[in-house]
Amino acid sequence: MLVVLSRFPKGKPPYKSARCLRYLSVDSRSRLSTFWAPTGGRSPQDGDQDDSHALLVRGGFLRQAHSGVFHLLPLGLRVQHKLETLIDKHMESIGASKISLSSISTEELWRQSGRYSANSELLRVNDRRESGFLLSPTHEEEITSLASGMIQSYKDLPLRLYQIGRKYRDEKRPRQGLLRAKEFLMKDLYTFDFSQENALATYELVRQAYNNLFDELNIPYLVANADSGNMGGKLSHEYHFASPKGEDNVWSCDSCSYAANEEVVEQRCDDPSPVPEAIFEGISTDRKTKIIIHIPAPEPHTPSTTPLPWSRIHKHVNLHAIKRLSIPIDTGIEPSTLHSLLAETTSQLHVHDLRTPASSPSSLSADLTALHPGSPCPSCASGHLHARKAIEVAHTFHLGTRYSAPLSALVSLPNSTAGKVPMHMGCHGIGVSRMMGAMAALLADGTGLNWPRVVAPFECLVASTGAVV
Repeated sequence: MLVVLSRFPKGKPPYKSARCLRYLSVDSRSRLSTFWAPTGGRSPQDGDQDDSHALLVRGGFLRQAHSGVFHLLPLGLRVQHKLETLIDKHMESIGASKISLSSISTEELWRQSGRYSANSELLRVNDRRESGFLLSPTHEEEITSLASGMIQSYKDLPLRLYQIGRKYRDEKRPRQGLLRAKEFLMKDLYTFDFSQENALATYELVRQAYNNLFDELNIPYLVANADSGNMGGKLSHEYHFASPKGEDNVWSCDSCSYAANEEVVEQRCDDPSPVPEAIFEGISTDRKTKIIIHIPAPEPHTPSTTPLPWSRIHKHVNLHAIKRLSIPIDTGIEPSTLHSLLAETTSQLHVHDLRTPASSPSSLSADLTALHPGSPCPSCASGHLHARKAIEVAHTFHLGTRYSAPLSALVSLPNSTAGKVPMHMGCHGIGVSRMMGAMAALLADGTGLNWPRVVAPFECLVASTGAVV
């Protein structure tokens, strides 16, 4: 409401020199008459399939523009803004500065880091000069390039920069609303230190900030050991909300705090003594090498010379353990085509479980047996592992020099004459829009959506019960 009070000399018309006092009174209350919250538009289909996404649509939080692309409406934007404010609070608590990087990156930077050809989900574009660009799914290359031109000495470190911005991924099959979209909002924190020791200390500082953030949301969460994938580095953790709508399998101990993604989960081998074995025969991704996998016989009296059906390999073999050995095995090949391809291979590679005797000095060994509920925990003596479906909402990575070395992000060290060295980096993400979808999926009930108070669009509603307002 704007109130203007004018004061003029008595009996005189208003002149330019007249004093005008203006008072602005703002009504901070949100009223339904002036707040756009369109409801309806979608009904649940096929039972509870995507029911939480349907609630977001019917509740007026968002609308789908295209496959995997969504418009946020005022209610959804309020939730997003409050979540961003919460993230800002905890990033500032560890001395991080907020920036905003461009959503457009260049093919050249991604080729320098080695990730351009290894990523099939990049949204690529060319300008009128046929220069190659892409819509960034992540910003390691850009932030490293930025830092390399501005940071020259260890005295400029540690440096912690974060942004909250839109990311893009050419999802083959977008699904479950905000949980798997082509365009999404993420918080990315990038850290720079001059030594690995300092970088690992920063990593633990960020992990504590993440724990504080999730504690404030007051939603149960899992922190799991994870695979770094094509991000690089060997240390990473995922943050999950346990939910049947999740696409990840997280194994956790019922006695201690051990938790790990199925890609890196370990199991305790109490008895490594040799046992009768069985084999699976697979093939490498280049179709040139037969990969013979030796495991403890899953069934009594299984002849070791007779390969088990390839279709059953997922039941008996931990294929993630084989991939960790850097063996390029084709896990998606159809059993019907495998036999003819094996006949054309020119070499063999034997991979043995720890309980089966090695067939040659060149054989590789690892714990290959598939995990089953109740498997002994590798961290404690009394616990057992159990799997839960979960939604990943955040991830921390210790990158080391994975990007700083190829992109020449170098600094001088104290009391050193050896020249400049690559900075040690970390990357720490939170899926902002994904977390909105995850909270809706996790907390919705028969009466609708239930947001954590700290991110709820409104905390209370004043409603009229009669004709008088």
